[in-house]
Parts: sequence; C-alpha cells; structure tokens
Amino acid sequence: MSKATATDAALRISIGHHVSAAAADYAREKISAALDYAAEPLLGMRVRITGHADPAVARPIVAQANVNMNGRPVRVQVAAATTREAIDLLAARLKTRLERLARHGGTAHGERPRMRSVESRHGGTVGGLLPRTRDTAEPRQIVRRKSYALLGATCDEAVFDMEIMDYDFHLFTESGTDADSVLYRGEDRSYRLAQVDPRPASVTRSAVSFTVSPTPAPELDVEDAVARLELTGLPFVFFRDRSSNRGSVLYHRYDGDYGLITPPTQQ
Repeated sequence: MSKATATDAALRISIGHHVSAAAADYAREKISAALDYAAEPLLGMRVRITGHADPAVARPIVAQANVNMNGRPVRVQVAAATTREAIDLLAARLKTRLERLARHGGTAHGERPRMRSVESRHGGTVGGLLPRTRDTAEPRQIVRRKSYALLGATCDEAVFDMEIMDYDFHLFTESGTDADSVLYRGEDRSYRLAQVDPRPASVTRSAVSFTVSPTPAPELDVEDAVARLELTGLPFVFFRDRSSNRGSVLYHRYDGDYGLITPPTQQ
C-alpha cells in the first residue's frame, strides 16, 4: 500500500450538524494532500467539520484537524463562511504547520519540548474581530470549562506549543517567576506576556522575542470577567480569580459563547 493510500485509509472525517455529507469527500482529498508534507509517521488523523444554524454567526463553519505525528500532537482549527472555504483554509494551514515542523526537525530551538495537553485556542486573534455578532437578546453562556495543571515552562516552550497546536494564547506557569501567565500575540503578531504578578526582570529569556506587560492581572470573579470581556471587545480576558487566587482565562468561542480555562485549586 502506498503512503498516500495508507494515509487516506487512516484519515477519519466526521461531519457535524448543518454541513453537507458531501463535504467529507472534498475534505478527504484536500487534507490527504496536506498530510503528505508530514516528515514523520502519522499515527492518527482526525478531521471534524461542523456548522451553526444561527444566522448571527459570521463564520458558521468550523473545521478542525488533529494529527498524531509520531507521538507529537498537531492541531489546526479554522472558521469560515462556507464549508469549501473552511476545508481549503484547514488544508493550507495544516500544510504550512507540517512544513514548518519538517524544517525545524520537530522542535523550535533544537530540543524536544514538554508537550502539555491543553486547550487554549478558541477565538480570533487579539485585536481582531470577534467570531460572532448577536442581533438577538440571546445571552452568551460559559459552555466549556477546562481545568489543567499549569506546568512550569519558558516562553520559548509556550511559543512552540502555540505554533504546533495553533493557539492564539497559552495559559501556563512561567518558569523564571513561577507566576501564572498568559502568552499571546499582539496586533502586530509579536508575542506579549501577561502575568498575575509581573516581574519582568526574572522572566526566563532565550531565543523568542517578547514583551512583558507591567500591569498585574485584574482580580475578578467569573461574573466580573464576563462583564469585562463584553466591555473590552477582546477575544479573551486574563484575570486572577478571587475564589482560587490563580490566573484564569475567559474567552470567546467560535460559536459566540464563552469558554473558561482555570488551574485546579489544588496541585
């Protein structure tokens, strides 16, 4: 069996609500071609395409690919106005990410990073348009809550996770300061670090260029964070949760509702 035939046979595609079943064939063709750029064996390949019926959703089709490349997770997610556009964007982004990994031998700076199972990409880029506008009185809700241990990491490692997993921001504990932190891309696509208690002089620096916000994360409860997210119009809000005293992130999801990422109260 050829590599292309084996890849096509192992690729699992699922079609959700409000997406034509015929999309599976087009997705298989486009994603199989993108997977040819993988530099290591592919152990698992899943694509999911789903849509939203709400006419207020500006980009109702969400497509996601999750690839296990020789034990290394690679994740890509896009949103688009049409199914065909979403599949094209997904294939192009996956191809670019696999090519980048091949050029760098799978690592950002010559050493294999500690990969963390986290979910942190859920909205547009910082300063970009929100994924959904509401013309109705339907209230937004927190429909996804995720808690995971914030492992100590450098900003170099956080950037690698953001790139390989297609995140717009990453919540972690910065190793030099041991502070709950979020790394994100600014409007100019440069990296910026925000911390619960900023200590710029103690942050570990290496190859990646980034700036550190001198402003401490605001101390809020979840309801206050929701109000701030709506007021600022940004894709996410990083805050110190009053109940846990830990850094947390409330964010806009592609479907227009909210997601909440928190560390466990006990580690």
